[in-house]
Amino acid sequence: MKVLESEVRTMRRNRFLRVLGIVAVVTLAINVMGFVVMNLWNWLMPAVFGLKTVTFLQALGLLVLGKILFGGFHRHGRGPRGWRRHMAERWEHMSPEERERFRAGIRGRWGCGFGPDREPAPEQKPL
Repeated sequence: MKVLESEVRTMRRNRFLRVLGIVAVVTLAINVMGFVVMNLWNWLMPAVFGLKTVTFLQALGLLVLGKILFGGFHRHGRGPRGWRRHMAERWEHMSPEERERFRAGIRGRWGCGFGPDREPAPEQKPL
């Protein structure tokens, strides 16, 4: 029973340290990005456009504003597993004719084929 309690305590401590590490990395990243934006703005904008310099908090505000206007707050990309799942769903909904057109398009675009019945390209033939 004591072994189980010890493992639970260790797991909780590891989880706490992991969360603490993530918070530290995110805080560091935000501070570095704010510092970079502030220095770039204060270096370029007054000289080029005659604008005023900005403080660190204003630079963070510019970062948030730029993210809202240009990037949004959504996940970027699906990752390799999401892409495969998406393509598998598309493949299931294709008719045999659409699948053959897709295969032909891939062959023409990338020079590769599907299945063992296709011969290798002339430069790929063994000697």
